[in-house]
Amino acid sequence: MSTTELADARQYVLRLAKENDVRFIRLWFTDILGNLKGFAITKAELEGALEYGMAFDGSTVEGYARRDESDMVAMPDPTTFSVLPWRPRENAVARMFCDIVRPTGGPFEGDPRYVLKVALERAAKLGYEFQVGPEIEHFYFKSSEGTEPLDVGGYFDVTTPLDAGSDLRRETVISLEEMGIPVEYSHHEVASSQHEIDLRHTDALTMADSVITYRQVVKEVAMRHGVYATFMPKPLEAQNGSGMHVNMSLSAGETNAFYDADDPYKLSVTAHRFVAGLLRHAPEIACVTNQWVNSYKRLVPGFEAPAYTSWAPVNRADLVRVPAYRPGKEASVRIEFRLPDPACNPYLAFAAILTAGLDGVEHEYPPVPPAESDVALMTDEERAERGIVKLPGSLFEALELAEHSDLLRRALGAHTYLSLLRNKHIEWDRFRAAVTDYELKRYLPTL
Repeated sequence: MSTTELADARQYVLRLAKENDVRFIRLWFTDILGNLKGFAITKAELEGALEYGMAFDGSTVEGYARRDESDMVAMPDPTTFSVLPWRPRENAVARMFCDIVRPTGGPFEGDPRYVLKVALERAAKLGYEFQVGPEIEHFYFKSSEGTEPLDVGGYFDVTTPLDAGSDLRRETVISLEEMGIPVEYSHHEVASSQHEIDLRHTDALTMADSVITYRQVVKEVAMRHGVYATFMPKPLEAQNGSGMHVNMSLSAGETNAFYDADDPYKLSVTAHRFVAGLLRHAPEIACVTNQWVNSYKRLVPGFEAPAYTSWAPVNRADLVRVPAYRPGKEASVRIEFRLPDPACNPYLAFAAILTAGLDGVEHEYPPVPPAESDVALMTDEERAERGIVKLPGSLFEALELAEHSDLLRRALGAHTYLSLLRNKHIEWDRFRAAVTDYELKRYLPTL
């Protein structure tokens, strides 16, 4: 954005704030794990914040700075200004996402938003823009104290007894669209009380902001109705977990770089190489796309979640799926990466996914044949012959792979890469030392 465009955007925000009777502005950013952080300023501080940013102590934000270098500045991005529809219209509340910079004005390398910007700049130098459209799943439970569902509905159920969350979805979609976040679909998912809302594809930075906003809106709407919404990947042992399937494409100017009319799957050479990059590097970026201990309870066969590095045009259990081509819709040709879950940090996840795919493009990885049968039913030898490997079975396995990944270090930058690994090792050590309910039920009566 040029200096003139930035000045115009700032003036536009000041005008919008006045027209909408905005009294408070929340400055939002995330920590390294994707948890929403921020603080509020009053309208009187808005003009100065837009010009100079707002200083804060970053030492207590996970993955940010040490105490001896804790001063940070939240620099609002005026293009992200939006009034929060769940707050009162009188003395209204708005939000803006912020870029985190150092007091000297330089970018803070541990800011997840900056990490994604760097990855997108690398893509731009190759002539590409990265666009994504996630399908985000979540559960509604009666409270945060347990997993009692609101309904026993299934996929696409619409009747009230089977889809008790329809009004919650409706209100969520309305709130998102009021904030300028367009929605394509919303529906009941496979598991009891599980729901999905699909956001319309856009550039990856805007979408990462939208995913953070989406998670906040879902929880706000649920809380207003006295229920609890969770993005925990696998809250119910015997039912499907929640994923965040990322539909993606590369554009080169006005052209969809993934489209080729002569390919059986309508995928270009670039697309095939991008898929090959995802398949090869998925295990080593899993600790970013699936960053929690619980994430790996979802990635098991039998629950429509990927467990191996395979792709197919139809099967919904493969790591990469290619949705069916619709004649005359060349721009819609895309690939669907099914590894991430909705509890990831979307900035880091999109950066890692893009870096993995582009590695295949830049180094001209050979195309990988699609899986023609259920990979889970193949023998180890059959999978090995096809170059199919198992995805990590635990956070520990994912960390072992990540620690030897030059690609992941490049995707995240050294600061964020090392900070994330430290944080995740602490989480694994705490889990390893915890006595679980399974152990008590399995061993206490007999040992």
